[in-house]
Amino acid sequence: MKTLTRWMLLAAALLLVAHLYPGVQVKGFVTALIAAFVLGLFNTILRPVLVLLTLPVTLLTLGLFLFVINALLFWATASVLDGFTVAGFSAALIGSLIYSLCGMAIDVLIERLFPDTE
Repeated sequence: MKTLTRWMLLAAALLLVAHLYPGVQVKGFVTALIAAFVLGLFNTILRPVLVLLTLPVTLLTLGLFLFVINALLFWATASVLDGFTVAGFSAALIGSLIYSLCGMAIDVLIERLFPDTE
């Protein structure tokens, strides 16, 4: 239930990004659900590999290159899906920043809604 709720909220966050920033467009909620799922897959599978491969650059930039990696994954998600478009790299960077902030807020909300009982 926790994962399903988080997925729905992340899809809503993607719609919010599209509403707040005109460089990102999402066709509808079903497209946002699919995009949130694909973005989650990319972050789970590709992000660790990219972080490892770009570790020297990330260390040199004091971690700021991680924003570039997030933007590239956001842009890659838009390139493989119909109905989810990103205008360019700068739009992907701004969109991924807004989406990441929403994701952090969603994680806090989920932890409050579904506390671990141990």
